Amino acid sequence: MLFRFLPELSALDADLREAFLEKLRVRWTHTSTALEGNTLTEGETFGVLRYGLTISGKSLADHNEVLGHSRALDLLYGWLAEARVLQAADLHALHHAVQTSVEVDYLKPVGAWKREPNSTLAKQGGKTVINDTYAMPEQVAALMQDWLAGFQQRRQDKTTTALEAYVWSHATFVRIHPYADGNGRMARLLANLPVIEKGRLPIFIPSERRLDYIEALATWQLTSGPPLSHQPLEGDLSRLQAFQTLCESCLEESNALLDDIRSTQDARHG
Repeated sequence: MLFRFLPELSALDADLREAFLEKLRVRWTHTSTALEGNTLTEGETFGVLRYGLTISGKSLADHNEVLGHSRALDLLYGWLAEARVLQAADLHALHHAVQTSVEVDYLKPVGAWKREPNSTLAKQGGKTVINDTYAMPEQVAALMQDWLAGFQQRRQDKTTTALEAYVWSHATFVRIHPYADGNGRMARLLANLPVIEKGRLPIFIPSERRLDYIEALATWQLTSGPPLSHQPLEGDLSRLQAFQTLCESCLEESNALLDDIRSTQDARHG
């Protein structure tokens, strides 16, 4: 799994390695779902994933989001193991994992591209504005073929850094917004695939930076306008710099987890 790309994990004792991987799963799941408004704390997320607990006072939707994200990680790890070149069907399978296998609304399908336009509210210059720049449903299939080609190119290109691959993959995916729901969680999962393949631990954006995260992406999207097939998906690169700076500031988040485990091992062996 991760050992192929992160050989430093092999230096850990077996029990500490498993503890690190579990902590990584919990942190990844918690940070990504919290950015979408999930109210479970990191400790409660651990309780749900490790012990199957039901947290009193927390919604079923919050519990399902956490479980779905963990299922999606298993799928992602499998792709890493086989160096899979992703196709649209793989993205649909990941969406099934992130969401639910039961389709309850024709206009909000699970495991299929969106069937109606979607938009969000965004903060820009102290005002609340409507972000209506996402791709129209009839354009999504062609745009996602462009995205998959660009994504694979960045996975293979050794001159593309882990940070560059993450920023492009994450930002352009949410600019298209190909699904009715779950786009943010999908983007943060997929964008970390090349990060791990390039020998880095996944990039996590903590919930404390949620407003910075939302505003940086929205400002870039509103400036760039709707994406168009066969045109650069990165839009106005000058306005994407704020998002890249935010991601760069989060690079050490997962490294701190590994440092904690290393300290435990050092203390164990004197």
